[in-house]
Amino acid sequence: MFSISKDYAPPFKMIAPFFIIGSIFFFLATVALLFMDPILGHFDPHIAGWVHLYLLGFVMIIIFGAMAQLIPVVVEVGHYSVDLYYVIWPIMLIGTILMVIGFWWISALLPYGGLLVLTSMLIYLYDTLMTLKRVKNITLTVKTAVAANLFLTTGIVVGFIMTLAIGAGVNIDISWWLGTHAILVLGGYVVLTIIGLSLILLPMFGLAHGFDETSINRAFNLMVGGVILHLFSTLIGFSFGRLVALLIIFVSIGFYINQVWLIYKVRARKENDIWARSMFFGYGSLVVAMLLSIISLIFDVESILLSAVWFLVMGFVTFLITGHLYKIIPFLVWFERFSPLVGKERVPMLNEMYPKKMADFEFILSATGVIIAGIGILIKWNDLYYGGVALLIGGAGFMLVSVKWMLEFGKKRKEEK
Repeated sequence: MFSISKDYAPPFKMIAPFFIIGSIFFFLATVALLFMDPILGHFDPHIAGWVHLYLLGFVMIIIFGAMAQLIPVVVEVGHYSVDLYYVIWPIMLIGTILMVIGFWWISALLPYGGLLVLTSMLIYLYDTLMTLKRVKNITLTVKTAVAANLFLTTGIVVGFIMTLAIGAGVNIDISWWLGTHAILVLGGYVVLTIIGLSLILLPMFGLAHGFDETSINRAFNLMVGGVILHLFSTLIGFSFGRLVALLIIFVSIGFYINQVWLIYKVRARKENDIWARSMFFGYGSLVVAMLLSIISLIFDVESILLSAVWFLVMGFVTFLITGHLYKIIPFLVWFERFSPLVGKERVPMLNEMYPKKMADFEFILSATGVIIAGIGILIKWNDLYYGGVALLIGGAGFMLVSVKWMLEFGKKRKEEK
């Protein structure tokens, strides 16, 4: 199905900090939601600070860690300069903290935080592109990685210029560029990365093969075209072009959902474990987000659009990441600590290497919290929103403890030997 080789995997100690830091930021981001006004629909520094806390501290750092591991072992090419990952996360960590402080309290720090984030991402981009340059078999995963990282760099440059506008007085229309910054980062990087990884992880963990890949190829082409069109339309001040770009992106996501359904239908593994349930909820949230977005465009109701964004971010993106952590971390730990023991003594199965009860609590609290808070945003009932957030905080706490549990699985046994 897919060639997975341990020979090109980076050291485990290099990747572990990405998952630890990302989980901590996820917990902090859920706590910070208690201090957010859910009905703020315009550009607000408190909302912007939270978005960067969540996206940079949780989503980006987790993706960087996962990509550091998955890209080389899937394409069977070693990192161009793997030691760069020892500096990527510290720079990203400091930059994210400075940016959040800049948005919330001291705007003068924004350019400095933005510069550090940009530096971290350029280092990541350099290693990734130089690594992929050596790949001979250009698959869809390789193409999505290249396109996603180029869009990420463009988005971060745009974001850095916006921080200069806020913190240093550079004269640009922030409200006009904000949408394109979001499209470049969310659509161009996060969604494209998810599309590329889905073609590896969903069949691998679901034991699916023999499915048609036409839909996911169309999703890739349309997403790339839509993001480029949105950027170009912003550059020339063409509002209609931006609208067309959004419609193209919607169609792209529709094709992606269809591909996920095709993979689901042919999967051999029917067990509804924590990963499967997280995928069901995540993709269900994506469908809800798309439906709410269409309704918001028809009726022009801001609360519907905000609810759509909530289900997209907290329902889809969050659950795809947290769900895969229950697979990726045990996989890495098993290869690090138990693969040398195969044939010599009993080694644990991957499904034994995550805390099932804690994972169940995490899923129930997080899923219930997303639904309740999303409804609260939709009907403008703040108490309902805060109730949902309280459940989310509990779920994030269980997630943080679960990550620590998985990373330490078998550690004492190895040290004793």
